[in-house]
Amino acid sequence: MDNIQFDTVRNDIRVPGRYIEFNTRTAVRGLPANPQKMLLIAPMLLTGKQPPLTPVQLFSDVDAATLFGEGSWAHHCVKQAFTNNPYLDLTVIGINDAEQSIAATASVKITISNASTNSGIFTVSIGGIDCQLAVDGGDTPTSIAEKMARIINNADTLAVAQTDGNIIKLTSRNHGLIGNDISLLASFNADSASTGEVLLDINTFQGGQINPDISQALEQVAGKHYQIICNAFTDKSNAKKLSDHIDLVSNAIEKRGCIGVMGWRDTLSTGTTFANSINSGRITIAWYKNAIEGNAIIAAGYAAVIASETDPARPLNTLEVKGLRVTADADWPLFAEFNSALYNGLTPLQIVNNRVQIMRAVSTYVKNSTGTDDPALLDITTIRTLDYVRDAVNQRIALRFPREKLSERTPLRVRSEILDVLNQCENAEILEAVLENKDKLIVQRNPNDPNRLDAVIPADVVNGLHVLAARVDLYL
Repeated sequence: MDNIQFDTVRNDIRVPGRYIEFNTRTAVRGLPANPQKMLLIAPMLLTGKQPPLTPVQLFSDVDAATLFGEGSWAHHCVKQAFTNNPYLDLTVIGINDAEQSIAATASVKITISNASTNSGIFTVSIGGIDCQLAVDGGDTPTSIAEKMARIINNADTLAVAQTDGNIIKLTSRNHGLIGNDISLLASFNADSASTGEVLLDINTFQGGQINPDISQALEQVAGKHYQIICNAFTDKSNAKKLSDHIDLVSNAIEKRGCIGVMGWRDTLSTGTTFANSINSGRITIAWYKNAIEGNAIIAAGYAAVIASETDPARPLNTLEVKGLRVTADADWPLFAEFNSALYNGLTPLQIVNNRVQIMRAVSTYVKNSTGTDDPALLDITTIRTLDYVRDAVNQRIALRFPREKLSERTPLRVRSEILDVLNQCENAEILEAVLENKDKLIVQRNPNDPNRLDAVIPADVVNGLHVLAARVDLYL
């Protein structure tokens, strides 16, 4: 039997007595919990009370408008996140617009053929938020435009309005490329008694230029562990900076594994091009074709749903992303588009029973460094599982061996503890085939450093059930 080691009871005591210490290193015998902390990086307005680039932890969306400015992307992203996960552990970093950025603009021109005989409901939808006005028969295009502009400016939409005669001119509250993501819809639902015609000429949001740089925001939290980082911006420069940051904090030295989340509402071809430019097993992009909401809102909801699942190996299929409007039937992708998205690093969102659901959550990683197709990190659950197993092993070794001597017996004891963690992961259906891979678990002394142990830990992750193929044989 090994000599019993004491932390506080000395070996040189001669005074009679009973000396009993407490050892808590062996208290934890199970797997660690897997709470999900989410970080959101999004644009704020100058009216926000929270200092920019300063992380703040939120537990509801109540203060979001005050902290980041009413109608800011940060405000709406926080609302969307808590809509999808009321118990979310969320930290937000608001970013001011870039100095040289330009706001996106849009317009709605109103023409009425016979104002005296037109009445109904005029609706302008900005980024999925409806602004409605009851139109009387005597209202002129100019008066309608002025009334609607006041409604828009009193709402918490992503844009502000002003009028030029019968034209409603809209300007995104936050400047930059992100303003081009704002959708604009307008319609007039005439009463049955109306005989005239209302014509609406819509120019969608465009012209926004130069997003802010998220590097400084990432630097503020480089030393803290967030399992999920949601990026409101979808320009290639910020996507690359997010990917580089995540690779850095997730490496073998830092060990703060996390994933990055973004959204995409544009076409399949532009989405796959964007995803392929990232090609990271730690970045996932939710694709919702022609969504009414912007990329940032899609990302915030998707990220919050991922955070709600603490089992790293469990697929996210069929989970609903709330707060997203159902798109028109004509915009629903066909099987070939869904399949192509999954082969090219996009996570498709689909409509099922009038609900927006995750079809299959994948990473953007599709090719290895040689340009060869590589499905190793296809599902985002794979890297989340590996992160969890690493955390579980790291916690166990830290608890059991905080001040351990390294002798010939030590590798066997360390190996035994790691094997116990792997077996418990198998019982939790996080890993499989642990017994079959037992011989591949190696713990040995480093030949060059007498104070170091090296280990090889086999991890056969549990895969998700995504496809069932069956044949129906007919017998007469």
